[in-house]
Amino acid sequence: MKYYFILATKEFLFEIEPVEEVLRERAHYYSSRNKQVDFWILPSPEFLNIYANELRELTKNNSNDNLVAIVSTDVDFIYWLKLRYQNVISGNFNAPTTKVLQPLAYN
Repeated sequence: MKYYFILATKEFLFEIEPVEEVLRERAHYYSSRNKQVDFWILPSPEFLNIYANELRELTKNNSNDNLVAIVSTDVDFIYWLKLRYQNVISGNFNAPTTKVLQPLAYN
């Protein structure tokens, strides 16, 4: 299965650009349409381990402990989040694989 994500620091997502309201509205939208929630907030996501070298440069050496990912199987939702919160990194990965056994695992 393909997972899409945005990645930012905890400070950015939870203090500078509070994402809580956006996710609450999205959850309400899903509930009103009887749609299963397909997004998750992962503090220190384990799937980042496969991108360690690339992330070191992109995140200005922030440790994974300081990073949060919003992960979804809905590419359009992640694309919308990327446009809404421009100072985030976006990407995708397939899981489960030998490198990413549990796509929603976090530390």
